[in-house]
Amino acid sequence: MSNRITTKLQEDKKLLSIYFSAGYPALNDTVQIIQDLEENGVDMIEIGLPFSDPLADGPTIQESSTAALRNGMTTEILFNQLKDIRKTVSIPLIIMGYFNPMLQYGVEAFCKKCQEIGIDGLIMPDLPLDVYKEDYEATFKKYGLINVFLITPQTSDTRIRQIDDASNGFIYMVSSASVTGSKSGFGQEQESYFERIAAMNLKNPQIVGFGIKDEETFKQATKTAKGAIIGSAFIKHLTANGTDKTAEFTKLIR
Repeated sequence: MSNRITTKLQEDKKLLSIYFSAGYPALNDTVQIIQDLEENGVDMIEIGLPFSDPLADGPTIQESSTAALRNGMTTEILFNQLKDIRKTVSIPLIIMGYFNPMLQYGVEAFCKKCQEIGIDGLIMPDLPLDVYKEDYEATFKKYGLINVFLITPQTSDTRIRQIDDASNGFIYMVSSASVTGSKSGFGQEQESYFERIAAMNLKNPQIVGFGIKDEETFKQATKTAKGAIIGSAFIKHLTANGTDKTAEFTKLIR
């Protein structure tokens, strides 16, 4: 079964994926941001579904998530905002969030809605691999959704192989063990981690996230990986400039 994500991963270039919190800066900015990102050459978009207890997120993403919740963002509102997104946008769209809101909505109902809208994949950092495989994999597949797992420098080779085996899109490679949005540039530790993963010859390509914010870090991250994800830096840009200067941001990356 072909999926926009797998098709995009076959393109002969390094992919730029952008993350933002749905409903930020203003509740109804979601669609415009997605459209602007595609117009400005972004390859994939991660739409953050705000959650009140965001464990893996650094301060920038947490603040935007909290602001989005204050703006009134909910799962239902997000789905409503995105209902016609495929009339204007053709690149892969991934919802990134925490498992709790999905569970509250109903896993099957959530997946079905994603399929109706044209969402291609989900990233739920707190949904454990074994729980996914046992309880939810069949549902994700039924609705054509790719589930993206995260690995970190601390993830064992055995675990990475299990994740690779269970994946059918890309692996989200967290560049460091810290939360998102910190660090400047990548040190030797990250470089050797990138090389270690590259040497494993996994069947799924890797896309690096955390710590990418400019052309230099994008190039470093994609030397061995297929692409990179930018979150905090883009959210800071939105906070400073509002939603109409996306072109200025993407030009700084590549």
